[in-house]
Amino acid sequence: MSDLSNPKDTNLNSGDLASALEKAGMVANHYARQNVFSDYLMRRSQNTRNRQRAALRVFCDFLASIGVTMDADRLQQEPASWNGITFGLVEAFKRWMLAEGYAIGTVNARLSTLRTYSKLAHKAGVIPQDEYLKIKDVAGFTRQEGQHVDEQRDTTRVTDESGRPNKKKTPVRLRPAQVAALKDQPQDSPQGRRDRLLMSLLLDHGLRCGEVAALEVSAIDLEDGMLTFFRPKVNKVQTHQLSQDTWEAAALYLEQDGMVQGSLLRRSVKGGRLVDSGMSERAITLRVRTLGEAVGIEGLSAHDCRHYWATDAARSGTDPFALQEAGGWNSLAMPRRYVENAEIANASLKQTTKRRSDS
Repeated sequence: MSDLSNPKDTNLNSGDLASALEKAGMVANHYARQNVFSDYLMRRSQNTRNRQRAALRVFCDFLASIGVTMDADRLQQEPASWNGITFGLVEAFKRWMLAEGYAIGTVNARLSTLRTYSKLAHKAGVIPQDEYLKIKDVAGFTRQEGQHVDEQRDTTRVTDESGRPNKKKTPVRLRPAQVAALKDQPQDSPQGRRDRLLMSLLLDHGLRCGEVAALEVSAIDLEDGMLTFFRPKVNKVQTHQLSQDTWEAAALYLEQDGMVQGSLLRRSVKGGRLVDSGMSERAITLRVRTLGEAVGIEGLSAHDCRHYWATDAARSGTDPFALQEAGGWNSLAMPRRYVENAEIANASLKQTTKRRSDS
């Protein structure tokens, strides 16, 4: 038995305790690093997780463009997947987003997500300190800087309904026959089946370009006939009942092209073949324009399709509050931009006083 009054025995016991504590600390650190991502995600709302995953998915599209295959799920859940991510890649991602035409606010938000997960990966011991500090310094753009960037960008860049400089002052107004022609894409090729689904989603559901670009295969439930997707502008997950045209287009596309997981709308290459990476907002914008020109419509955009959807719903008697909810607007002021004034302002009012035509 050790004699605690003996200094030598005391030192030995202290040394053993220190060694045991050191080993326990190393084990604890190991498990703490492994759980950094899961602990972080546990504290975040589903909407936040969806929004960040959408940003990571776009980062994966960028990586695919330089020949690197990465999965957004792994980036969000596995610290080890960040091994090899450098500040140079993050800087290149920023330049790529600008070239692809993403709005400045979108670029800033996605860079913020990358900085957040880089910090977690650093905490998990995957990204070295010096590399993390460089990634941390990859800044977005101030409002004034964003205006300067927009002034210098190609005028064919992606535009959306949030008031960007190149947005059209008036939308292209579509007739029912044109809408039918836009959805009547070839069914005998992967690209045609994808385009059929793309136009149905835009024209029958009024999705924004970015919302369509972020869709994954899992968003569509053919059995229940539902579409579930995330709306960043209102920070919520929403479910739409599929229109008949959208359901048929989705069934054809998913079954014949073997879509099981990943991006719903895949990028096409020469010959109409589809690849694994998803369509960017810019790619969707250019494709919608091309499909419009094919049926005699110049300058068609995804926003024009959304305008048609909202206008058609209003003309059919949709309650403004229901339209606001379905369109993903924060207030009634926004849907009014997309609803044309009725020729007779009080035509749809319910009143007890007879009007002249009622006599």
